Amino acid sequence: MTKRKAVSKSLRFEVFKRDDFTCQYCGAHPPDVILHVDHINPVKLGGKNEEENLITSCSACNLGKSATPLTAVPKSLADRAAEVAEREAQVAGYAAIMEAQRQRVEDDAWRVADELQPGARKGYSRDRFNGITYFVTHMGLHETLNAVSIAKSKFPWSETKAFKYFCGICWNRLRGDR
Repeated sequence: MTKRKAVSKSLRFEVFKRDDFTCQYCGAHPPDVILHVDHINPVKLGGKNEEENLITSCSACNLGKSATPLTAVPKSLADRAAEVAEREAQVAGYAAIMEAQRQRVEDDAWRVADELQPGARKGYSRDRFNGITYFVTHMGLHETLNAVSIAKSKFPWSETKAFKYFCGICWNRLRGDR
């Protein structure tokens, strides 16, 4: 068994500085915890007091680890920050795609609404618009416009009857009644 040699104060400080005074196992930092310098390869198993073999840990993590060797050095804060940044970029990208899809569906729904009732954008019923949006989302623009065409040809003189007939066509298609 190797005799333990104390880690010098200057080396201890360099390790703390390198690791941003943060436990590399759990992320805790002062004043919430007392920091220790831990041996990645334990002294008991031949580990030395070299900076590459030392890591910052809080007392709870260090004492819990004991002389258990690590097969790999825990991720550095920079690596973890890079992972978080990548996750954030993915979330932002996903949000942008979802917003573009929502905008496309809304634009398509307005196109259908304009076909059903030309020029009615300002005073268009929110309930009617939500219904159209549902149909566009579930049937697609072209099939929804086809339903508009059928409804308008059946009731060209009444926008209300044409809308109700349009809804019936769409619900039948969604149920598979065609």
